[in-house]
Amino acid sequence: MMYRPVGFGTQNRKLKPWIIALLILLSLTVVALIIGLLTHFLVSGEKMEYYHGTFKISDLQVNSNSGQKSTYQLERLREMSEILVDEIFINSALNKHYIKNQIIRLTPEIDGVKADIVMVFQFPSTEQRIVREKKIHNILNQKIRNERALPIDVSSVQVNGCGKRAVPLIVNRIMSGELADKGAWPWQASLQRSNIHQCGATLISDRWLVTAAHCFKNNANPRQWTVTFGTTINPPLMKREVKRIIVHERYHSPAREYDIAVVQFHPRVTFSDDIRRICLPEASASFPPNSTVYITGFGALYYGGESQNNLREAKVKIISNDVCKQPQVYGNDIKFGMFCAGYLEGIYDACRGDSGGPLVIKDLKDTWYLIGIVSWGDNCGQKNKPGVYTQVTYYRRWIASKTGL
Repeated sequence: MMYRPVGFGTQNRKLKPWIIALLILLSLTVVALIIGLLTHFLVSGEKMEYYHGTFKISDLQVNSNSGQKSTYQLERLREMSEILVDEIFINSALNKHYIKNQIIRLTPEIDGVKADIVMVFQFPSTEQRIVREKKIHNILNQKIRNERALPIDVSSVQVNGCGKRAVPLIVNRIMSGELADKGAWPWQASLQRSNIHQCGATLISDRWLVTAAHCFKNNANPRQWTVTFGTTINPPLMKREVKRIIVHERYHSPAREYDIAVVQFHPRVTFSDDIRRICLPEASASFPPNSTVYITGFGALYYGGESQNNLREAKVKIISNDVCKQPQVYGNDIKFGMFCAGYLEGIYDACRGDSGGPLVIKDLKDTWYLIGIVSWGDNCGQKNKPGVYTQVTYYRRWIASKTGL
């Protein structure tokens, strides 16, 4: 028996050209759809990411005492702001990644209204978050400059505003310091070994901390360390596992040079009013002597004392190297990459348990920068023996080489 091709009838009928074209078009559409779905689900583990931003709408008065009228004003303002941000990103280079935005808070101020916004994007995980932050910030800045619908102050635009705190600065005077208010220093962290506080640290991204190298001179095994956030050690606001500890390659105890380390933790944190990263200064930045700076930590209140459960804060001054290198102060012990802060008369100072914690300064726009890391000092709060800090600008490129920040 012979086999023959299966046909659709006894006669060989040809398909019409328009049917062939339609079939080809349908086939191409199906292939494109499959490729699109595979790309969406498989390429680089694409995921939702949330970015917090703020901007100020200037020359706009909202009377909080006018009840229903002010509510309507704010709702209208919310709607206009969300439409504006939608248009900015839909018509930008990030349009394929942009999902939506939502104004989560409108705060009337003396010279306008401050808007807090959450923007949702979908990015591949290959690019660092800080790079995307800059792209988002640059697009907002550029587009808002030409915006006429709302009078937005361009200089007020921030994305995931590093160095911003929700609590107003009221501290006027860690050893002999004051208790810190909740959310006052949202970048402060506690490094703990076997759940016992050892050192302070500073949040510089959603997964990196910077601290002192000497904190790990006895144990640098990340599996034995954890990190907590908040103004109390117990209970913590949030807790994370330490993934990696990178101590400066040239740090060798008991020498005090190169006293810096970075710590990677997981999972990442989500920024909020209570947890936020500090800004890092440029390597070229300088901060003159007598500038007002602030130290925070869970350290002892006196030499030989125990760490505290509550975060404390103190205001101190930068001391020039000329003064700090005087024989009655620290002499030749002050090396490269170090500087002093405090008061020669003593009293306010960092102490045991504050090591690795932040010394910060704010600029004229109320943005805070990390300029020092608690490193060493003779005793605590003694006359002519101020605190000595690792100079962040000196190690700025080293931080970038390890973290990409």
